[in-house]
Amino acid sequence: MMQATLGHISEINRFPVKSFGGERLEHCDLEPHGMLGDRIGAFYDETKAGWNKFVTARNIPDMLAYQARYDNGEIRVTGADGRTFGWNDDLLGDIQKLTSTPISMSRLKEPHPEHSQLMSVDEGSLLLVTDASIRRLAELWGKDVDQRRFRGNFVVTLAGGAPDEEEWLGRTLAIGDVRLRVDSRCERCVMITMDPDTRAKDPSLLKQVNQSFGNHFGVYASVVRTGRIRLGDQVEWIAESEAEDGGE
Repeated sequence: MMQATLGHISEINRFPVKSFGGERLEHCDLEPHGMLGDRIGAFYDETKAGWNKFVTARNIPDMLAYQARYDNGEIRVTGADGRTFGWNDDLLGDIQKLTSTPISMSRLKEPHPEHSQLMSVDEGSLLLVTDASIRRLAELWGKDVDQRRFRGNFVVTLAGGAPDEEEWLGRTLAIGDVRLRVDSRCERCVMITMDPDTRAKDPSLLKQVNQSFGNHFGVYASVVRTGRIRLGDQVEWIAESEAEDGGE
């Protein structure tokens, strides 16, 4: 079989600012680095370098209370109290109040300090999770699991009998005209222990992910062919020969 259906896109999430709340979309456009408008802004601790330079909700949990959206090339932010901000000094000052560590803010679309092909993502261009893995984790944990904890760009609802994301590694996915290469699993950290709404921490979730999933949940993918992805689009994996002929 040259092509097999895995499922369909059931949720699309974009996070314009690293560690802020994001927005749910009906469609998105993919560029070579990833999703247009995703993780194009971040806050920095200038005393550090590389991965450690990023200031995240691990350091300041209340960053999750800010909701960011991408609007015609600009970032718009709404605070928990309803105040609105652009990507500017007013927002920087508001976040600075949450920490004694002096921080700065990136330029929009500033390349990652260690990987120039990426923006402010952690290790990969795009993050995918499946409904089947979320359900399995909920059963094991004994509580409902909000997919927002995992900050995936795409939630894939699997077709009956389709392999889960652990088996997608090294494969090429076709989503409409888009082609994605599944590169690696996503290693998890304390971020998933925080409730996206209340910021309350429950370390038992990370413990469960470690015990049952080897501390990995979801997969990173890179863009092979750009284009638009819509809710409901079929997700298929394709033979390597087809990926090589039509994907580059």
